[in-house]
Amino acid sequence: MLSKKRGPGYREFVTLMAVMISITALSIDMMLPAFPDIARDLKALHPNDIQLIISVLILGMGIGQILFGPLSDCFGRKPIIFIGFLIFTLGCLLSIFSTNFETMLVGRIIQGIGVAGPRTAIVALIRDQYDGRAMARIMSSIMAIFIFVPAIAPALGQIILLRTNWRVIFGVLMLQGLLALTWFTIRQPETLPPHLRIPFSVPRIFNGLYEVCTNRLSLGYTIASGFMSGVLLSYLNCAQQIFQEIYHLGRQFPFYMGFLALAVGGASFVNSRIVMRFGMRSLSYQAVLFFIILMTFYLIITLQMGGYSPLWLLLLCFMLSFFCLGIIFGNLNAIAMKPLGHIAGVGAAVIGSLTSLISSPISMVIGRYYNGTTIPLAWGFVILGISTAAAMYWADNFQPKAGQSK
Repeated sequence: MLSKKRGPGYREFVTLMAVMISITALSIDMMLPAFPDIARDLKALHPNDIQLIISVLILGMGIGQILFGPLSDCFGRKPIIFIGFLIFTLGCLLSIFSTNFETMLVGRIIQGIGVAGPRTAIVALIRDQYDGRAMARIMSSIMAIFIFVPAIAPALGQIILLRTNWRVIFGVLMLQGLLALTWFTIRQPETLPPHLRIPFSVPRIFNGLYEVCTNRLSLGYTIASGFMSGVLLSYLNCAQQIFQEIYHLGRQFPFYMGFLALAVGGASFVNSRIVMRFGMRSLSYQAVLFFIILMTFYLIITLQMGGYSPLWLLLLCFMLSFFCLGIIFGNLNAIAMKPLGHIAGVGAAVIGSLTSLISSPISMVIGRYYNGTTIPLAWGFVILGISTAAAMYWADNFQPKAGQSK
């Protein structure tokens, strides 16, 4: 039954949702300092293979989201979040006790499938209560808090490595999930009443996929979101190698990563304050345009320097580009969800799944081209920025005016 108890206020709700979603960021960023140790202990064959620890997690999320969305429409949001955390815990245990790299990757895929439960159900839970610009404001506020997690997660992973070993990181992830789930259970009521729940069926998943793929607005902005997610994921795949192999920062590199992550959080906070005034589209287009110009400039300078730009230039350009990402992320998702209020669960599932299934292979390709310089990453950023703008333009043109959100 739908709980009758009063839910958390705005600030607690935003904080709680951010903590729940942060399990994904922790699962990614806490691993980065451990890459060399994991590669050595589990005997990864190729130096760039270690990047798969991140990419396959996102791939697992893409697989899980397409199922958890319809299940959340059938059973409610809270049960799916519980199931997701259980699967995530099983994946963590498999990774803890892995003795080869292949087993580690299987554990990471299972973790990705598990975190897809909370990630999908929480977006649907928010969509149950908010719409349009109000949803964009909530999502940006959540991102503003959420991004402080990846800002400190690499440092936390480094601290764990200094005292124990990389396997303990997965134990910390399990503990964080348990604490977040306890808070969620106590404070957050169910948002989907029984009379609005829809029986689970495989055809409904395909119908939801068809509706998203035939709605130009949803599909275009989902593709754009996938490209922008590919930017961030490609950076995360290569970050440890760039900071430690090119710039020789050693154990200091988590602090530089944290500094750059704060740019995304700051932008998300700014977006939450101004999106109601300026609109999602206007802010998104301006941010994407600035991103393209900035990364084209960085690419040209880096090519002229033989692939080895000064650290200060990389930090400056990446900080500004990640600020653009912070503006873009919440808006693209909210625009894509706008026409899907009547199928919030399956809509969030399809959008999240497609975003992950687009970004994960892209990041694998870009990461595979890492060659000891930042040139492949810079090329990837420019191409993905242009592709994002093209997808947004395609979605907004020939779209019936009455069906567009402002």
